[in-house]
Amino acid sequence: MLIEVKNIKKSYPLDGLKLNILKGISLEIGAGEFVAIMGPSGSGKSTLMNILGCLDQPTSGTYYLDGIDVNKLDADGLADIRNRKIGFVFQGFNLLSRTTALENVELPMVYAGIPAAERREKAVKALQKVGLKERMYHQPNQLSGGQQQRVAIARAIVNEAPIIFADEPTGNLDSKMSLEIMDLFTRLNKDLGRTIILVTHEEDIARFADRVIKIVDGEIHSDEKVIK
Repeated sequence: MLIEVKNIKKSYPLDGLKLNILKGISLEIGAGEFVAIMGPSGSGKSTLMNILGCLDQPTSGTYYLDGIDVNKLDADGLADIRNRKIGFVFQGFNLLSRTTALENVELPMVYAGIPAAERREKAVKALQKVGLKERMYHQPNQLSGGQQQRVAIARAIVNEAPIIFADEPTGNLDSKMSLEIMDLFTRLNKDLGRTIILVTHEEDIARFADRVIKIVDGEIHSDEKVIK
């Protein structure tokens, strides 16, 4: 299993009380799976994604990512595993506004200490994979929402991380562009073997995945294969 979590709980203090967000989540995700995590607002799905993506740590429980005990990692260790193992795609694209698409895609490799010439070569190839090679010198304000999301996806795959976490990646897109972005995720999963973990509240978007995990009130309500 690429991801193994057991009895993950997450709570926050609130007005002297304890607010329980996750109440004992256990799941496994294998390499190459395409999984959607669904749930209403406040269900805990984004909290779960933040823990799986090593952006946050659980209050209790165990989490192994590709055999690594994540709970034992310090801040530097978490940053390293995110850079090597994980790519992120967010609803708001999270691109640097005054830099080109190419420079945005290069950014994770700057943090990884990859030489400039190699960064440039890999970034061009990543943009080509998402169909944006001809737009590589455009800044975000010169790109449509769908094109900006493609840049974000190129940035997520450029380090060849085995896992892509996508948090409501179609939330700012119209229906036509949403389908194009989901087709791209499907190709990355099927053709490149990337493990995709998608957080969404939309049933039609979740159906692009092969498996849907529904979270309700901080617990797994269902975990089912998608029939296509």
